[in-house]
Amino acid sequence: MMKTEKTLINWFGLFGVISLISYTLGVIFAPSAYPGYNWMSQPITHLYRVDAPSFALWNQLASLYAIGGLVCVIMLSIAIQGKWNKLLRSGVYLMSGTLWFSSIGSALIRFSVAEGAIIFPSLAIGIFDSVIMLSIVASMILIMVGGYRGRKFVSIAVSTTVALILLFVGLISGLLLPVEYAGIAHRLVLFPLNGFIALLGLYLFMGKLNNDRSITV
Repeated sequence: MMKTEKTLINWFGLFGVISLISYTLGVIFAPSAYPGYNWMSQPITHLYRVDAPSFALWNQLASLYAIGGLVCVIMLSIAIQGKWNKLLRSGVYLMSGTLWFSSIGSALIRFSVAEGAIIFPSLAIGIFDSVIMLSIVASMILIMVGGYRGRKFVSIAVSTTVALILLFVGLISGLLLPVEYAGIAHRLVLFPLNGFIALLGLYLFMGKLNNDRSITV
């Protein structure tokens, strides 16, 4: 069997793994700069609020988190043009657009808080987060269905299914568990998502799509 030669765009897939590692380092070590932080009851977002004592350390440890995931998915979007099937491509494109929207929106929210201006009320931020989550879930469902339909991509379909199950467990846990365990539920949502982006990056890095030109619906 011929070994597929990696192109530059394949190597960009490693940014997904780098993103997950950077995020994990922030989650593990940033609480050391936040006296009294309780990982079981507090969400990860408390670690990088501009008024949080751990804000500076988080920015150092998780500096490659957002940009790494975004670069990974954008490069995958470019690489799959004319390849895979329409559902798979639509799912990846939707996730790419969602990450763009999330990065821009999150930056604007952090800037407004840092400047002391109440540009985005809590309700607007809650709606923003909900739209992002719904869009991500929709993109993962498209990838999952497209993977099962394409037959060549059962592995990615199964991985997406597992990630979605874990994500829904986290969402349901957030609704059912007492507030004392809100931090656990939050992590059950975000780690499967970030792990899934890392998996997409590995899929790109290993060249799984280089020779496939499936255009089935």
